[in-house]
Amino acid sequence: MSHREHQPGDAPPLSAAEAAVERDVTLPADQAGRRLDQALAELLPEFSRSRLQVWIDAGLVLIEGAPARARTKVRGGERVRLRAVLESDERFAPEPIALSIVHEDADLLVIDKPAGLVVHPAAGNWNGTLQNGLLHYDPSLARLPRCGIVHRLDKDTTGLLVVAKSPGAHRSLVAQLQARSVRREYRALVVGEPVSGGCVDAPIGRHPTRRTSMAVIAGGRQAVTDYRILRAFRGYTLLAVTLQTGRTHQIRVHMAHIRHPLVGDPVYGGRPRPHKGLDPATAQALGRFPRQALHAIRLGLAHPTTGEAVSWEVPMAADMAALLQQLESTDAGT
Repeated sequence: MSHREHQPGDAPPLSAAEAAVERDVTLPADQAGRRLDQALAELLPEFSRSRLQVWIDAGLVLIEGAPARARTKVRGGERVRLRAVLESDERFAPEPIALSIVHEDADLLVIDKPAGLVVHPAAGNWNGTLQNGLLHYDPSLARLPRCGIVHRLDKDTTGLLVVAKSPGAHRSLVAQLQARSVRREYRALVVGEPVSGGCVDAPIGRHPTRRTSMAVIAGGRQAVTDYRILRAFRGYTLLAVTLQTGRTHQIRVHMAHIRHPLVGDPVYGGRPRPHKGLDPATAQALGRFPRQALHAIRLGLAHPTTGEAVSWEVPMAADMAALLQQLESTDAGT
């Protein structure tokens, strides 16, 4: 499998009329008591909550055939019908951002995302995002919600991310993510030495006081993370991590919850304290690592058109590979 740097395509953008949005969903029982806009943002992650609120206010979202308000509390079991047009947002301008594309066909783009690249434009990051780069590479992606992006990686998490290129592929990928059948495997370098692998099943929600962070809290959304040990170092461990759910910051929150935070995590890692006995070069490499040590190394799913099981794997990100090499050399010298 080879990587190649792609230049922007020249396909013309589709009109707003070609960006019709049609969704029919039944609200799960576990959404009972939530606001309608919150429930739909959970069920339809391809649309932002603010966009859903606009559609609800415009009467384009019906519950059991009747208009509703964004703040309407749902009971669970209601049938929801959404009929809208996906209009382009002028803030999401195409930008010539190099994309490391692992695979491309008529339905899919699989990208190896570098550290530092934000996935979606948002307040404070309207430019320089993956979505801006996708619009430049293939303007026809403007017809799809979030330009075909169906899941995300944090700004400083590296590795594999899949993008839909057609409405059918988009529907398929969203359904697979909701059914938890997309297989995502990560490499995580954590602080400490867990004695074995395990499973973290702990609900995640917005942190009660730090609103830009997440936390394990009672009443949060179900979150399940599996992990196993790949390599133990002195004071640090390389884990293989797989997700059963896909909550914001899930791996970072869960690893911190079991007191093995990711190396370099500026939010959940606490103050870095190099393990006693490390040589100065290794302690410096760990202390200066500029991001959370997390890499999405494998991705597997059912191809939207053929139904065939397909998967991709990329090498470890260069900065993590160098850090692991430093840890290995330290262990070898003891």
